[in-house]
Amino acid sequence: MGAIAIDERFRVDAPPAAVWDFLVDPRRVVGCVPGGELGAILDDRTFDGAVRVEVGPLVLAYRGRVQLVDVDAGARRVTIVGRARERDGGDSARLTLESWLTAPPQGGTEVTARARVDVAGRIVELGRGVLEPLAHLVFQEFAASVRAEIEAAEARRRAGAPALPPGRAA
Repeated sequence: MGAIAIDERFRVDAPPAAVWDFLVDPRRVVGCVPGGELGAILDDRTFDGAVRVEVGPLVLAYRGRVQLVDVDAGARRVTIVGRARERDGGDSARLTLESWLTAPPQGGTEVTARARVDVAGRIVELGRGVLEPLAHLVFQEFAASVRAEIEAAEARRRAGAPALPPGRAA
């Protein structure tokens, strides 16, 4: 089977700087990955982790490494490469994810993500007709979690911000 392509967008009601800071911090992002778990932090851009995938009766537990291979803070663009093997050794996956942020005129931040996932092993038996919609659903769950985390943090930041002195407009 060839690669599974993921091309998604989602909007977050927060400034691009806050979204960027969140998305390049695997310690924060991993909590939004369904079944995700952070392992060793090897350096600023290399992390070990695990993810558990359940599709009907099929349960796969992958362990692997993720690297932020290209980080352009000025353009708010990042490329992430991950490689993992199923704990039982049969299945493998490779992910290349490029994402970038834009600031739409109406405010907030739009996140665009393009990924290619190559899989091998038992999961391939499910076929593209199952895997592609599943990838879309998993990404939507991830995006909803990211949005909720960032927007909650922004609400807390706004609530704790000192009030402007009297007579000054915001």
